Amino acid sequence: MSSKKTFYITTPIYYPSDKLHIGHSYTTVAADAMARFKRMKGYDVKFLTGTDEHGQKIQRKAEEKGVTPKEYVDEIVAGIQELWKTLEISYDQFIRTTDHYHVTTVQKIFKKLYDQGDIYKSYYEGWYCTPCESFWTQSQLIDGKCPDCGREVELTKEEAYFFKLSKYQDRLIEHIEKNPEFIQPETIKNEMIYNFLKPGLEDLCVSRTSFDWGIPVTFDQQHVVYVWIDALSNYITALGYLSSNEEAFKKYWPADVHLVGKDIARFHTIIWPAMLMALDLPLPKKVFGHGWILLKGGKMSKSKGNVVDPMILVDKYGVDAIRYYVLRELPFGSDGVYSEDALITRINSDLANDLGNLVSRTVSMVNKYFGGKLPGKQEFGEFDDDLITLALETPRKVEENMDRLQFSNALIDIWKLISRTNKYIDETAPWILAKKEEKKPRLAAVLYHLLESIRFISVLIQPFLPNTPKKIWEQIGIQQGELTTWDSLKEFGRYPEQARVQKGMAIFPRIEIEKKEEVKQQPKKKKENHRKEETAPTQIGIEDFAKIDFRTAKILQAEKVKGADKLLKLQVQMGEETRQVVSGIAQYYKPEDLIGKTVVVVANLKPVKLRGEQSEGMILAASNGEKLSLVTLDDDALDTGTQVR
Repeated sequence: MSSKKTFYITTPIYYPSDKLHIGHSYTTVAADAMARFKRMKGYDVKFLTGTDEHGQKIQRKAEEKGVTPKEYVDEIVAGIQELWKTLEISYDQFIRTTDHYHVTTVQKIFKKLYDQGDIYKSYYEGWYCTPCESFWTQSQLIDGKCPDCGREVELTKEEAYFFKLSKYQDRLIEHIEKNPEFIQPETIKNEMIYNFLKPGLEDLCVSRTSFDWGIPVTFDQQHVVYVWIDALSNYITALGYLSSNEEAFKKYWPADVHLVGKDIARFHTIIWPAMLMALDLPLPKKVFGHGWILLKGGKMSKSKGNVVDPMILVDKYGVDAIRYYVLRELPFGSDGVYSEDALITRINSDLANDLGNLVSRTVSMVNKYFGGKLPGKQEFGEFDDDLITLALETPRKVEENMDRLQFSNALIDIWKLISRTNKYIDETAPWILAKKEEKKPRLAAVLYHLLESIRFISVLIQPFLPNTPKKIWEQIGIQQGELTTWDSLKEFGRYPEQARVQKGMAIFPRIEIEKKEEVKQQPKKKKENHRKEETAPTQIGIEDFAKIDFRTAKILQAEKVKGADKLLKLQVQMGEETRQVVSGIAQYYKPEDLIGKTVVVVANLKPVKLRGEQSEGMILAASNGEKLSLVTLDDDALDTGTQVR
């Protein structure tokens, strides 16, 4: 048996819906980030996910389609596995409740509980929600409907077996009180205690006879096991519990964390622990019920027709961008509202501007000033210590947040390091150091600190963005290995000085938002007004003016465009971003006179190429035909990137 620390993490096993939406992906991406993080920390990780394939709902859908339930689920499960592959989900085991080993063990569990008197035979009469596969009492219904999904319930009366859930009520309360971390977040814990446990538990119906798509009860073939008893058992059947080989069970159980949506927290924090108590097994260390991804109209639901397909999003924006958005935008444990506009903003601001631009600028400067490889002689100086201190502190902060399942906060801490590294460029001004030969050792040290900070960042983001680090390593000239491990972050200064950088494609290209406004046909104008309308200034409304994004920017570099007498190529800084703008001002300004000027730029102008040079924006100027003057501001009056209104 391995001497490594073990870490067992699970997601719920998903009902095989025709289409999983981004809410399902949220849980699984979060679990994957945690599994990747723990592997980097040296843990022996077991990451389990899968599908819950039995129940009345499945049987009815299969009958509607004219296929067997197994044929129905087989096709859908293949699509789910393809989605997890697309999202780079690194699960260690995918369990299906139709798998033979699972079926056999569930039957053994049911028989064991029956033999020891925790399951007994009686009659069930009450309300049943087929979509949720949930039993409800009259008092639990809301306006006569399912309190979870709000849909119609059916009055059911049939012979059934019952689990003595009420027997374990006091033990459950005692366990929760003695283990405050067992149910998280606090809101879910309070709901379970005060809405379910304190009012009193009723025994649970755990078999059905009105349909047959389920696991048969071995000693009473008319009955099939209730789907939640079937589904919850997967966490231990996957490990070989009650099989001829319980090695994995002994190694990984109890689970370190069950990640579940808050809507199924009741099953995982009341029914499942009671089952484990009855089986005389330890309880999972933590059950974390996270919030929902909502749309403006409320919770995503296939029945409402408002689901967001993650496959379409990945195809449009890339897998790492989607993973980053769901983990960064939505604080884990709280509800969050999905918005494609917010997704694009995150891509452009955090990924393209902050991270992508940092890598691009640094590699470009190493290429430009040192031919792609730094010299050995370096001179350390001001601002270095602050950057190094934050770089060394960040891994610890990320670890603390990950252990609390605060994925958003972990990413916030990483992006603080990214922001600080971008600020370090502004503080040290490499383009000014490059002008004096005696400053070359200091320039080399600045660029070394940038490359080492980028190495730190590339390691820190690995659990969240599995593809991006490799792209960064290619550009900064290192390979996956000793320099890309979590342990490598204990020391600042391991970047190999003789590594050669290589300029590559943009890691995250900016997303240009297409205008979707309908172009309306304008009415023809009368002939007699034609000349007047042609010469009069066109009036616009405030809403048109608001579409223009004016930003302050500082000119960092300026040079003439080859073969163009009127064009200057400018590198301008807007906040944390550096852009290239080509402007027709060469007849009026010398390049060296522009360095350091703060100007106003139209920041959301569609990029164009002028004489082969990319231009992202337009600098404002006033002209009467003979003279031209740039619109400039006092250098220190505003931060660069400030919006001009």
